[in-house]
Amino acid sequence: MSSLLVFLLLQLFRQSPVSPTGGPTPDRLGPVTFAPGVRAQTFSDLVSFEGHRILIQAGMARAMGYPGEPGLRGELAPQVLEERLESKYILKKVSYVIDLPLGLSRGANPERIRAWLLIPNGIEPGKRRPAVLCLHQTNNIGKDEPAGLGGLPNLHIGKELAQRGFVVLCPDYPSFGEYKYDFKHNPHVSGTIKAVTDNRRALDYLQSLPEVDPTRIAAAGHSLGGHNALFTAAWDSRIKAVVTSCGFNRFARYYGGNLKGWSSDRYMPRIGSEFGAAPDRMPFDFPGVLALIAPRPLFINAPINDSNFEVTGVRECVTPVSAVYRFLGSEKDLVAAYPEAGHDFPPEVRRKAWDFLETRMGKPGVP
Repeated sequence: MSSLLVFLLLQLFRQSPVSPTGGPTPDRLGPVTFAPGVRAQTFSDLVSFEGHRILIQAGMARAMGYPGEPGLRGELAPQVLEERLESKYILKKVSYVIDLPLGLSRGANPERIRAWLLIPNGIEPGKRRPAVLCLHQTNNIGKDEPAGLGGLPNLHIGKELAQRGFVVLCPDYPSFGEYKYDFKHNPHVSGTIKAVTDNRRALDYLQSLPEVDPTRIAAAGHSLGGHNALFTAAWDSRIKAVVTSCGFNRFARYYGGNLKGWSSDRYMPRIGSEFGAAPDRMPFDFPGVLALIAPRPLFINAPINDSNFEVTGVRECVTPVSAVYRFLGSEKDLVAAYPEAGHDFPPEVRRKAWDFLETRMGKPGVP
């Protein structure tokens, strides 16, 4: 959508912000809004709600920019850099092309990323498995943690999913792990949308693998990886289910409304430069992000003692989005767990999350 059309739509619907409240009836949703600055509406069908989703994405783009389109970044040119056999899967370090920056000179090398690929043992020729894009938290080792090669055992989520039979891909977020990145020379509007663009290339790569069912790909992540997974799913419908752990709350509840942490070059600098790091000036919020994912299956881990993403702000997102899932006939596909824990992904909650994925995506090895 052109920036002019977005501007005209926003002006057409703009008035005082309305919090997403109100309950559904069997044939309508609202009055409700998930786009700050856009008037509350009552939606009577999916088509009318789809128009509202465009406005939500437009608000997100004002803060983070639009992602690069898949398939426009040249060939993947995949490489296997190393490989070893684990007890239940093959672990490969792979590399593929993620970006062709504007102005790339003739003969210059395109930008590549390294990732861990975990392929379960015993996949019969011609058979395909569901896959999960596993996204790491903020740490120096990046992709190694979800792949089970270091960090916290509770966050070895990719390893656990591979042991359950999912094909798993664990890439680095820009500037973490092996991914050296200078955000001062980022051709994208934000680090957040750079990561989303990289993740869309990860989906291209997963869909190219003979072991992967291209119609059954999920995303899972903790903390940074938790909202990275949400943002990617909000922009790319190829992600059919999401597990997010300790990854979000309403901006007004994030450290008492101090959004400075969100405004660094690594995330969304426009939050500071254009919106004053103020929640009431933000052009989007997480209820809208979750509404973009509906009715796809969504599992949320929100510990009640999480000091990063205060749980009241999570509940203030889940409540209005629950109405969207009911309206779309997918009430059971939104599940939120609130364990007695801090900024963590406890074992019992992970078991529920992986069972949730198996139920919605199909148990690996079963068509």
